[in-house]
Amino acid sequence: MEGTTVSAKLTLEYDGTGFYGWAAQPGRRTVEDELSRALGVLLAEPPRLTVAGRTDAGVHAFGQVVSYEGPPPLLRSVNALLPHDVAVLAAEEAPAGFCARNDALSRSYRYRIHTRRWGPSPFERQRALWWRHHADVDALRACAAAVTGRHDFSAFTPSKAAHRTFTRTVFAASFEPAGADTLELRIEANAFLHNMIRVLVATMLEVAGERRTLEDFRSLLEGAPRSAAAATAPAHGLYLDSVRYA
Repeated sequence: MEGTTVSAKLTLEYDGTGFYGWAAQPGRRTVEDELSRALGVLLAEPPRLTVAGRTDAGVHAFGQVVSYEGPPPLLRSVNALLPHDVAVLAAEEAPAGFCARNDALSRSYRYRIHTRRWGPSPFERQRALWWRHHADVDALRACAAAVTGRHDFSAFTPSKAAHRTFTRTVFAASFEPAGADTLELRIEANAFLHNMIRVLVATMLEVAGERRTLEDFRSLLEGAPRSAAAATAPAHGLYLDSVRYA
């Protein structure tokens, strides 16, 4: 595909349960490997893919975006070559040089919490975090309001994460009901740190369970060390919702 001036933009959805995340890894099944294999059949050789957000093992996506240099595939053709747990929702030609990662203005995620106290729903298995403990919804909403704006999120990412800066701008964050016994944190930011949402959720739940105060939570947004926040919530409750471009 040398010399091409055509760029492709693909929008994907996938169930992350059976994948070791997005990025290709030797000997492990990943979303990138499956998509590269399918595109390689259609385009004669696998293109070099750029993804808007590198999801971890077990994380799902409703609207992941991928770009590459070359023509977009026919939807029916590429989906016929993909496994049952990943699908291309849209395949379109983009302006030359379009980059799914660098051209993104924001990314939106949701984290689902299943709150049925007496036992989890089998339909939420690997789809939401089952939380059988007390959770004050007003406290969760106060935490979501607190993260809105520009903050230093050092406390919410691994200490050894390969980030140059730990400041991010959260455009919107809220907790909303999502059917019976389920809450969703919906959050949009210019970019996210590794594990940032999962650590935020776990720490917010400590506030909602009265094991941490709201004031303590707010103090973590001023560049506190990772050890000051809660453990990392499981991956299977997290979904990449969408990516916004100009």
